[in-house]
Amino acid sequence: MPYVDGFIVAVPKKNLAAYRKMSTKCGKVWREHGALDYREWVAEDVKVGKLTSFPRAVKLKPNETVIFSWITYKSRAQRDKVNAKVMADPRLKNMMDPKSVPFDGKRMIYGGFESLVKV
Repeated sequence: MPYVDGFIVAVPKKNLAAYRKMSTKCGKVWREHGALDYREWVAEDVKVGKLTSFPRAVKLKPNETVIFSWITYKSRAQRDKVNAKVMADPRLKNMMDPKSVPFDGKRMIYGGFESLVKV
């Protein structure tokens, strides 16, 4: 059964080019290690809700935008194997340092999801 890791993160608008560069590198590494798909989307029509919303979830600041992302795998088991290889990949070692990423990782929201509906 397909499995997806989903993420949302706030990225300072001035850091979008650096984020895109980092994301492109990450996507290539994930795909090389077996992920089926790697997607990152920048907010275009995302409003602040009264109680909940993407901006509220990441505590969005005025100079930031929301990035919505997912990585697709064949299964949860395959995801665990791929992620173990990715985390050990030396090409991403520098990106694991919170001081070197172009966003605040403390406000990242992520999780794994199994398929519920496919139409």
